[in-house]
Amino acid sequence: MNCEVCRLKELEVEQFEIQEVLHCILHTIFFNRALGRVRPKDVDLELFDITYVQCGDADLEKKIAEKIDQFIGWIEKHPNKKSQICLSFYEVKGKQAKWFGNKVERLYWEQWYINLNVVHPKTHYSHSHQTKVVADPGEIELQRGVRHATLEASLRDVLFQILIFVNEKKDHIPPVAEGPDVKGLTFSYDITIPSTSDFSFSMDMFKKMPTMLG
Repeated sequence: MNCEVCRLKELEVEQFEIQEVLHCILHTIFFNRALGRVRPKDVDLELFDITYVQCGDADLEKKIAEKIDQFIGWIEKHPNKKSQICLSFYEVKGKQAKWFGNKVERLYWEQWYINLNVVHPKTHYSHSHQTKVVADPGEIELQRGVRHATLEASLRDVLFQILIFVNEKKDHIPPVAEGPDVKGLTFSYDITIPSTSDFSFSMDMFKKMPTMLG
């Protein structure tokens, strides 16, 4: 199966901005990939002059919030690191195995990579003597204002990137059965955060060690 991949523009964020940024991006993707009955709900961001739309699905909202909380927990343990979240849509296919009964297989047909560079407010030091420099509060505030405006513009770029992708990439989307039980979200999905990826990577390396050493 053809799996389309969209790598979104990297965003430089501070930790207090992560939650709103990820809610905005993830819900925008889900809303634009939802089929069936949805109850659109406009959400105004508190930190940015941006409004996005949710599907109006309480279960989805809860799952997204839980993943974002897990991601923020990972960020707290790994400061000043670039990170990536992957949203994957897939189909579940059942295969009849000869000796082991039914086997379930996931066929991924679309993946979204959300790239964040999480930064922390810098302490102002002189590089030559490593002595603390008293910074002008007005200058610091100006710099933060510029950075915030840049992030808001970049977040708009990401939302526009999402809209372009969903409108241009449609042929790979699997067919969906119609009926009275069809919900707004008809596709299975995974949201992978760095901690899960790191664990999977470590296990893969562990499994390969005998071959590598031998």
